[in-house]
Amino acid sequence: MNERAPAWGITPVPERLQVLSGFDSTLLWGNLSVSLLVIVIGALLVPALSLRDALLAILVGAVVGNVLLGISAAIGADARVPGMVLLRAPLGQRGSWLPTALNVAQNIGWSTFELIIIATAAGAASGHLLHWRGIWLWTLVFGTLSWALGMLGPIGFVRRYLRKVASWALLVSMAYLTYWAISKSDLHAFWAKPGMGGFPSFGQAVDLVIGSTVSWSPLAADYTRFARDRRSAGLGAGVGYFVPTIWCIGLGVLIALSRQISDAQALPGAVAAAGGVAFVALVAITIDESEKAFADIYSTAVSLQNFFPRVSQRLLITVISALATGLALALNLGNYQDFLYLLGSFFVPLLGVLIADWLLAGAHYTPERIFGGPAWRPGAVVAWIAGFALYQWLSPVGPAWWTSLVRHTHPGNVSFTASLPSFALAFLLMAGLTLAGRAAARTRP
Repeated sequence: MNERAPAWGITPVPERLQVLSGFDSTLLWGNLSVSLLVIVIGALLVPALSLRDALLAILVGAVVGNVLLGISAAIGADARVPGMVLLRAPLGQRGSWLPTALNVAQNIGWSTFELIIIATAAGAASGHLLHWRGIWLWTLVFGTLSWALGMLGPIGFVRRYLRKVASWALLVSMAYLTYWAISKSDLHAFWAKPGMGGFPSFGQAVDLVIGSTVSWSPLAADYTRFARDRRSAGLGAGVGYFVPTIWCIGLGVLIALSRQISDAQALPGAVAAAGGVAFVALVAITIDESEKAFADIYSTAVSLQNFFPRVSQRLLITVISALATGLALALNLGNYQDFLYLLGSFFVPLLGVLIADWLLAGAHYTPERIFGGPAWRPGAVVAWIAGFALYQWLSPVGPAWWTSLVRHTHPGNVSFTASLPSFALAFLLMAGLTLAGRAAARTRP
């Protein structure tokens, strides 16, 4: 089979291209989870939280986030269409355009942040080795590499790149970096030391982890539509992403505590300064980071095809790669945590709507349900907006004018998670409105 074939558009993937095994899916999502940006999340949790509370928040957030991701992946394998096209089923043909626009924005944001952290880490490494950081050059180099990986498509990416090179080098690098972090840590003292309080609270820490994981859910179907079956796709995504999430964020916590890092952006530099094998491990993880930028760039192109189905996917990948690289040259990581919360507020309730609709459709989406539905399904849009509003009321995030406006109706961020209530509200509203609509249709003469 031609591994370049899956520059596939928005129509259901044919059986001949449903080739990714459970191992392939686990490998893909495991690699996507191992990220410098995910490690950096750990540095955001301490010293506000104690080591014990930080690890518990990571566990709770990872369980919730990866269950939702696994279900999204399974739905994608069931429907065989990209994630944004999949949303035509619950939201309607035009109703899917709003989450598509948001997903394009978040993917460009992720691509930009990925290239920023890659260039930051590569600059720290070259500064240590050559006394020259050259962050602008590293941004261009890895922007080009991400574009090249995007041109491979999911099947070529897994079979030519992950299986042969990246996964094994990444595993060795992460193992050594973990040993290095533990050897520099006084685990007993860290465990006994209480948190300093402030931001984030335990619930906000849970939401950070959920947001980082759930941000992949709109992209899941872009890859799992090529899976052999929905069970292996769901387990591959849920389990494959779960273990590295805990590993990476926990590693970030240990590095931040042992090196007394108060600025998350300083984490790559602290590892580079250690020299030796830790330096080599950082270089390997930095190179591997380009595959996350690949995933975001590829999915941005696929999402845009929900608007422009006839535009070349490869042309879109090229344009988006250039845009993300340009933004990475101009921006920094300062708003990373707010970005994660904002993603959670958009996509957690959206998942509640999608899962409720899929279950009520008999846990199966037909092409007719996806491509033959009405322009809008108002009930689904209402349920999604209600879930988003509840999340923002419980934990407002966004521009200053917005958070100031929301805080007039609420005393501030709650200490518990905003993700679970917003998901539950969207799910229950969607289910209730759908069942009420069906009952009303049956009573019509």
